[in-house]
Amino acid sequence: MGVSEPLIQASLLGEAVEHGPAAVFVADEEGRYVAVNQAACALLGYPREELLSLQVTDLVEDTGKWEEMRQSGRVSGRSSLTCKDGTLVEFTYVAGATVVAGMPVYVAVGIGETD
Repeated sequence: MGVSEPLIQASLLGEAVEHGPAAVFVADEEGRYVAVNQAACALLGYPREELLSLQVTDLVEDTGKWEEMRQSGRVSGRSSLTCKDGTLVEFTYVAGATVVAGMPVYVAVGIGETD
């Protein structure tokens, strides 16, 4: 079995995303978070289950970027996200629409910067 086999690649990619340094947020068409990685939870101070009960508009200060991404399919830049303790963190990201497991979703990947 070579490393190039699709199942092995998917497993490696999944582990890399889950444990990687960049925060990953996956939202459905209504803006509900359906998946987040460890870095996203750590960045915002939420346990995964609680973060998955939120929507994009609960955390993103500039909801116009969310609407822009829904219209254009891709957006990048900086935004402020609200942490569990109410503080704001600057988030530099790239986000776009895709289909995962047959479900249309929006994926945002980036890093947070705290003072």
